[in-house]
Amino acid sequence: MNDAQAPADAAAPDKPADPAAPAAAPARRRALLLLGLVFLVAGLAWAAYWYVFERHFESTDNAYVAGNLVQITPQVGGTVVAIAADETDFVRAGQPLVRLDASDAQLAFEQAQTQLAQAVRELRALLANRAALQASNAQREAEVTRAQGAVARTAEDVARREPLVASGAVAQEELRHAASALKDARDQLAAAQAAAGSVREQQAALQAQIGPTPIADHPAVLRAAARVREAQLALARTVLPAPVDGHVARRSVQLGMRVQPGAPLMTVVPLSRVWVEANFKEVQLRQMRLGQPVTLHADLYGSGVEYRGRIAGLGVGTGAAFALLPAQNATGNWIKVVQRVPVRIALDAARLAEHPLRVGLSMLARVDVSDTGGRALAEAPPAQPATTTEAFDQASAQVDALIARIIAENAGAAPAAAARPRRP
Repeated sequence: MNDAQAPADAAAPDKPADPAAPAAAPARRRALLLLGLVFLVAGLAWAAYWYVFERHFESTDNAYVAGNLVQITPQVGGTVVAIAADETDFVRAGQPLVRLDASDAQLAFEQAQTQLAQAVRELRALLANRAALQASNAQREAEVTRAQGAVARTAEDVARREPLVASGAVAQEELRHAASALKDARDQLAAAQAAAGSVREQQAALQAQIGPTPIADHPAVLRAAARVREAQLALARTVLPAPVDGHVARRSVQLGMRVQPGAPLMTVVPLSRVWVEANFKEVQLRQMRLGQPVTLHADLYGSGVEYRGRIAGLGVGTGAAFALLPAQNATGNWIKVVQRVPVRIALDAARLAEHPLRVGLSMLARVDVSDTGGRALAEAPPAQPATTTEAFDQASAQVDALIARIIAENAGAAPAAAARPRRP
């Protein structure tokens, strides 16, 4: 009996499904609806946030630190005998960086001083000759005066004796002597006048060489003084100073090198004057204006350090337009590529001093474009130079004092009275 019932039990139908299964479908639909509502609210919130805040900002990570790379190049040729700064060293403006062999320049400077002294002495000799010619001219004029007096007296004697010859009161021989004396007096007068004229011509020629100016203002002296300044300038240029405060980079100069004018020896980078060059897409420039505030973050310091800046200038062309090999868009296989325009961003100096940057570092720039009242391009020239240096200004007072001393020593007068050096 039990064996007959086993197949029947095996063929019996399955048990009925769980009664809670139909209720799971509405719950799942409610969960999906709730999730959809959450995404909808999040989307609306993001849209509201974008409309109120985010649409007033333009961001890019295509931004890099830029700066002036001041090359140190010699103005005169020479052999390097000293290098005063190495890679990564900090240098001050005016500090000597490289020194060239100054032997030839020193000899040229001393030779120029000798030529100046010689020019002053030659002019002094001309002045002495002028004084002698003045005395000689006075003597010749006195001789002319005496000769004129002798001619007048002998002419009176002849005129007085001629009427007396007919009456026999004066002999013919005496008249001939008087006439001969008159001829001699006239010859002497002509000779004296010729000598006086020659002296006057010499005096005029000498006066033309000397001129009406003092010794220090004579062209020959000024020319020699200019050569002294030129030689002193060449001597000073054997020392290459740092044009600006900064750090040394890319030093290629070595001791004993024979350098030529214009050859790059090293670079000085003023890290206190760096800026950021952010490359924005062309569609991001619609509302960008000069002076708009910018917040920046450097990959070097991360998001914990924020830099403040302002737009200092917008590029006048895309990067492709100024590339070494510009793209040729007139070909048949042209593909449109969104272009980028460099935007110069000036950084806050105080923040930059606290967290210095290096040239070439990556930056993240975010521009607040809500204020569009500014201009897109500069319309006025800058009021002052972008950067200047006084490192190459030579001490002209020292060389002027040297020239004055040389003139005074060779002119035989006090420096204040004999020399008034000036730049020609």
